[in-house]
Formats: sequence, C-alpha cells, structure tokens
Amino acid sequence: MAEIQIKVPSPGESITEVVIARWLKKEGEFVEKDEALAEIDSDKATLTINAEEAGAVKIISAEGDTVKVGQVICSIDTSVKGEVKKAANSKTESTKAANSKTEVESLKVQGSKVKESIKPETLNFKLETSYASGTPSPAAKKIIDENKIASDKITATGKDGRITKGDALKAMSAGFDSAASAAWGGTRDTERVKMSPLRKKLAQRLVAVKNETAMLTTFNEIDMSAIYAMRAKYKDKFKEVHGASLGFMSFFTKAVTEALNLFPSVNGMIDGEEIVYHKYADIGIAVSAPKGLVVPVIRNAEQMSLAQIETAIRNLALKARDNKITLEDMSGGTFTITNGGVFGSMMSTPIINPPQSAILGMHNVVERPMAVNGQVVIRPIMYVALSYDHRIIDGRESVGFLVKVKEMLENPMKMLFGGKDPNEIVLGL
Repeated sequence: MAEIQIKVPSPGESITEVVIARWLKKEGEFVEKDEALAEIDSDKATLTINAEEAGAVKIISAEGDTVKVGQVICSIDTSVKGEVKKAANSKTESTKAANSKTEVESLKVQGSKVKESIKPETLNFKLETSYASGTPSPAAKKIIDENKIASDKITATGKDGRITKGDALKAMSAGFDSAASAAWGGTRDTERVKMSPLRKKLAQRLVAVKNETAMLTTFNEIDMSAIYAMRAKYKDKFKEVHGASLGFMSFFTKAVTEALNLFPSVNGMIDGEEIVYHKYADIGIAVSAPKGLVVPVIRNAEQMSLAQIETAIRNLALKARDNKITLEDMSGGTFTITNGGVFGSMMSTPIINPPQSAILGMHNVVERPMAVNGQVVIRPIMYVALSYDHRIIDGRESVGFLVKVKEMLENPMKMLFGGKDPNEIVLGL
C-alpha cells in the first residue's frame, strides 16, 4: 500500500499552529489529485489543503483540533483507484439511457394517440407557475435563513401566498415575540464556543491599537445627490460597457486616493523613530466574511478607473464570502475604508487598522432637511468619520483630508483634476 502523508503547510511568517476548521472529504472517500481536502484557520486567514495525489483519504486530525505547522493531519492511500466507481457509474448511466429510450418510444406512441383526440379549440391555455402558500422567494429565503426568522410569523403578500423580500424586511422591522425564534427565550442555557485563531488575533490587534496609538476621530456629512444622479443616469450603460455595477464604494475609493495625494501624512505610517510616506495608495476594504472581519487590499488604487475599482472590490468580496482570501490579498495596505452603512449604521468611530495611520468610516444614507441657498430642502445625506493617529496626523490635515473627500463626492468632476475645481485648472489657479 502506497501512502502519502498530508502535512499542514505554513500559512505565513510567524504562524506556528492552525485549527482544522472543516473536513471537505469523509474518511475513506476517494479524492482526485489537487481536490480540496480540508479548510484550516490561522490567525490571519482561512486556507484550503489540497490532495497531492489521487486515492482514499485517511483522516488523522479531527475538526476543531489545533495542529502545528508541518504536522501530518491525514494520509492518502494511492493504491485505491477510482475506476471501479466510474465503471459502476457508467453502467448506471447506460441503464438509465436504455430506460429513457424505452420511455421516449412509449411516449411517442401515446402522443400520437392523444394528438388525434385533441381539438384545436382546446389548445388555448396559459402556462403558469404556482407556489405553495407560505413559500419564500429566493431573496426572502436568504433573509429568513440569515436572521433565523420563523416563516409562519411572516404575513405573505405575494402571489398565491408567497413570501416576498418586502414581507421579510417588514416583519423584521416590526419585531418578533419570544416564540418567533426557536433559538431564543425561556431558558437559562449558555453555550461556550472556542474563539477561532482569526478572532483571537483580531481581538489582540484591536486592543493594541487603542493602547498604542493616539487615536482621534473627526466627522463630516456628505450630500450624496450628485452621486445618486450620476448612478441613476449611467448605471445601466456602465454595467453594459464594463460588466460591473456602479456602487458607492468606487466613488469613495477614488476620492480617497486623490485626497491622499494632497495629504500624504494620512497615507503614512510610523516605523520606529521614522515616518514612512507611501507614494502609492493600497486601499484596504473591510469586508464581513463568514468567520470574521477581513481587510483585502486593492493595489495601486490611485491608478484605477471607477470600473476597475468596482471589479476589484467585487472579486475580493466573492473571495471573502467563499473563505478564499489569501494572506497576499490582505498584506500591506496604506489606508482602509469600512462601510457600516450596509448594516444600517448612522454613526461610528472606526478603529485604525495597524500599522496604518487612518481609516474612513462610511454610514447609511438618510434623507435629511438641509439649508440650501436659504431654502430648506430634503437631501440624501451620509455621515462619514475619519479615525486617525494624532502622533503622525495633525488636526488640520485630518479635517482637510475629510473636507476634500466631501468636496469631491459632492462634485465628482473634481476627481479627474486631483481634487481641484475644473475651472481653477482652466484658469491656471
């Protein structure tokens, strides 16, 4: 019997142990070469271990075990071949094909008989799809599953009693009684869950930031009318041309890269007794992944168009959702943007992502009364927050940076001219 031992690879420098998060194959199951065997959690990312050769899996370490880098966690018996399984499958497929052929011939005979008895006037009908009462739509089901909502507590308004996305959102906003969720209420039970390496590392880093930096936060508000108008006018054509949706994050990322050029200390970091000023903008985008917050980085965002930024963000978000973010995706970064608005946040003070010196927090957009030219008008307003390290960034620079971001978002044309008014460029001012 030829066995190959599968060892834990090194996820990165300074990492000595990992946790077996999930086995993707069962004991004795046949795997092909390079097929995924298991997922492992380190304090920086979730990684996948693949089979080095084809064969049968013998699991040594169980899910949840903490193992050392280089430790053997399973073996593959390469003497076991998959041909028998394939042959059996082929035989089954042949049988199915033969049965299907017989059924088709039978249907042809029946069809010819039925055809003779059908009158033309009986063919006037409309094909409709019906759903059982209380069945949620795909969008509604996603909301129900994620929030553990009892579907029998939702009033359905869709066709044939179907639960729509609006029904699920309305039920959430109205609240539920204790019987609405099977996992809550009426007991004194507790549950202990071991912290993942990623969560432990995140906790350590957040506490360190609070203790080791002179962190302050400055706030401002942005009138999103110009961006709303631009998206409404061009979003369909933008997607048709570039194959990507036009969202808020690309506007904010572009505005930030231009503002960082004008305020380089916001893009810097402290290294010992020196300040490092970056001549590029690697923008980290905070993403909520299944196993915690991760911050993948868009490299040289200052050179990207809005379409390129949107594509990069979408690709990184998909990798985070599927737990495929790598250490390389998250390494580096000179500035971070986080969007709590997607969860309904009105205001927050984001925590700096070390060793960076600043982070921009976006929030939800709410229609608010504003005074414009002596008149009260309703405008879509977003509150933004810039948390910064006062050791390297002065108040004038932090406020100036945020004001410049505000100006460019309220007048997107400025993004094309380094944050300056186009008329000033023409006049050489």
